[in-house]
Amino acid sequence: MSQPAWAIATLFPLQGTWSEEEYLDFSDRHRRVEFDDGEIEVLPVPTRTHQRILAHLLGLLRAYADGVEGRWGFAGTRLKLPGNKYREPDLLFATKRNAHFEGEERWTGADLVMEVVSGGPEDHARDFVKKRREYALGGVAEYWLIEPETKSVLVLSLRGDRYVEHRTFALGEVAASPTLPGFSVDVAEMFRAASTDA
Repeated sequence: MSQPAWAIATLFPLQGTWSEEEYLDFSDRHRRVEFDDGEIEVLPVPTRTHQRILAHLLGLLRAYADGVEGRWGFAGTRLKLPGNKYREPDLLFATKRNAHFEGEERWTGADLVMEVVSGGPEDHARDFVKKRREYALGGVAEYWLIEPETKSVLVLSLRGDRYVEHRTFALGEVAASPTLPGFSVDVAEMFRAASTDA
């Protein structure tokens, strides 16, 4: 009977003792991990629906960025946050004025971050509680949470050092950005694109 290779865990630092350099080296070789003040968080493998929502949003965000000379990034792009944290949002955007946020290996800020919420309770807590607090402290002006389970989009706006709910958009509505003039997403069209068979 096969046993897990527990000994392989001894090749890595203990949780709570990872350094930033060790995280960066590890994440260069292994994707879908984030860094939270000495701890590594392994992220779930995205579902087909998650990926299709992301692809749809990326197309809209790229077109918007091209029109306003903004910068965009997607899953796998590291975002450095205060408190010795790195997150890998599903999508990031920076205005032309903040183009300096974008670096070759990591971003140092963003004007908009989007997360497609995965289904588990840990994922919900990470996106709705932890990341909400962290992105706010990082000065991200706008945070969108796309929830496939309820087919809705929650748009949050930064007020001081915390987010306030701008609005929750449902099927039949167009989610519009409160801080990026002209950027919007037809909610029904996005979820329709996610369910279309290839």
